Amino acid sequence: MEQHDRTATKVVIMGAAGRDFHNFNVVFRDDPAYRVVAFTAAQIPNIAGRTYPPELSGTLYPNGIPILPESDLEAIIAAHSVHQAVFAYSDVSHEDVMHLASRVLAAGAEFRLLGPDATMLRSSKPVVSVCAVRTGAGKSPVARAIAGWLRASGRRVAVVRHPMPYGDLIKQAVQRFAAISDLDVADCTIEEREEYEPHIVEGQVLYAGVDYKRILRQAESDADVIIWEGGNNDLPFVESNLEIVLVDPHRAGHERGYFPGEVNLLRADVIVLTKVDTADADHIAVVRRAAYDANPHALIVESRMPLTVDRPDLVRGKRILVIEDGPTVSHGGMAYGAGVLAAKHHGAAALIDPRPSAVGSLRDTFKANPHLECLLPAMGYGTEQLRDLEETIKQVDCELVLIATPIDLRRLINIGQPTARVTYSFEEASGILHGIVMKSFADSGCEVSRLNSRDPC
Repeated sequence: MEQHDRTATKVVIMGAAGRDFHNFNVVFRDDPAYRVVAFTAAQIPNIAGRTYPPELSGTLYPNGIPILPESDLEAIIAAHSVHQAVFAYSDVSHEDVMHLASRVLAAGAEFRLLGPDATMLRSSKPVVSVCAVRTGAGKSPVARAIAGWLRASGRRVAVVRHPMPYGDLIKQAVQRFAAISDLDVADCTIEEREEYEPHIVEGQVLYAGVDYKRILRQAESDADVIIWEGGNNDLPFVESNLEIVLVDPHRAGHERGYFPGEVNLLRADVIVLTKVDTADADHIAVVRRAAYDANPHALIVESRMPLTVDRPDLVRGKRILVIEDGPTVSHGGMAYGAGVLAAKHHGAAALIDPRPSAVGSLRDTFKANPHLECLLPAMGYGTEQLRDLEETIKQVDCELVLIATPIDLRRLINIGQPTARVTYSFEEASGILHGIVMKSFADSGCEVSRLNSRDPC
């Protein structure tokens, strides 16, 4: 039997299997003044219908907590006389956040956002965070570069990555990845592999999971410095010495239009304009001005993300199916990615529209993202989506499949057509970011007692 006071504030947490679980763990789990009646699920498929297990939800929730569709929000509020709906996921336009708030208020409950002071964990080690104003801005290449700089200086580094708990939540409570075989053992999805594998290939240990207090404590035992790598455009889960925030000039105008990306922009110590080598000069200028107007105290630096095609000779003159990173072009809102840019640069004759060939869950993806046309998003949140991706590719009439995902899909699915792969890396234009990171974290001048200071060490 649940041990809540009858006067406890009843809460529903609106999430997407990430920030929502973290907010519950650090704010609500052990507080009898609250009773969380449900999580709701959005953005990510196959989350609703599960239960946040009692092994993770604590003694106040011996039966766990149901995870229900966000579409049932009003019914949940009515059925449980909910007092508060806590919004806890990311990369959502300000307009859509307020539409959700309006639904909650119309149902009679309060709409609540939890802030950094309530949700950020404190580390015993220095921390640098890499976040963004939109998903797909290039957080992982930047985090990998920073990790490499610090390792080269002799520092032990642990990357703690924003959660992606799409499988067994109990098994995923605390995850440590140091070898590719660890990904196989954990039965990671494409989405997880795309974020974790590039770090591992470069010799970097990475942590992820569900219970970030436990994750952070274990990571601290491995490291002299912690790198927080954000997901989507979410805020860090850990207080940072240095907050680095990426802005993508391919989506000029988005930097202040999405939650909580604008919060990151306003908090940033360093703002990195990414992809300036492939973005329009006018868009770069717009983003630079917007960043300065929002946060004139932050240092603004430019960076490149050069694209490399392993077989450029196969691209020219060919009818090509481009496969892009799924989250970037779906809820990230981009109509193209690295693959489309590379195909055009290397003279592709045509980009094939895969929508007529889409099967299963990919048909739903295209329906939910009408801005996607001549590219195929690599959606891989589970086995079913992986099968649908493979079958869709099989049915597309093309001369080449150009793979622009962070990992090589050819290792996970069978692709019958000829293939080539696009990769990209991070290069800063000035060396300023490298200098700031090394000054802040690579020498003995960075004292842990300054962890909560907004000024870099």
